[in-house]
Amino acid sequence: MHELGVVFHVIKTVEEVAKENQLTEIEAVTLQLGEVSGVIESYLQNCWKWAVEKKSEILKESALVVETIPAVTFCEDCEKTYGTVEHGKICPYCGSERTYLQQGNEFFIKEISGC
Repeated sequence: MHELGVVFHVIKTVEEVAKENQLTEIEAVTLQLGEVSGVIESYLQNCWKWAVEKKSEILKESALVVETIPAVTFCEDCEKTYGTVEHGKICPYCGSERTYLQQGNEFFIKEISGC
């Protein structure tokens, strides 16, 4: 389960931002998580709850908000996009395998709400 390592990285980053901005408490952290990023949201949420309670005073009461970025694949032959999860690597429009993931494997800290 690599989600715990991801959570520790997010906590460290958020604590640094909080210090730079003289925040004393973080109310929420919003992450953008790609649909095929390999991070399981339920594991992430469980790790977050444990880690902020045990490892971070400034994040102790903070919520983790996750926004999902849909996975989209681009076909180089017909130049159309389609849902990656539904269709995989083969283009549903022309049958080509000359495709690549355009979005959906991201992991970003979008917003930090604090005071």
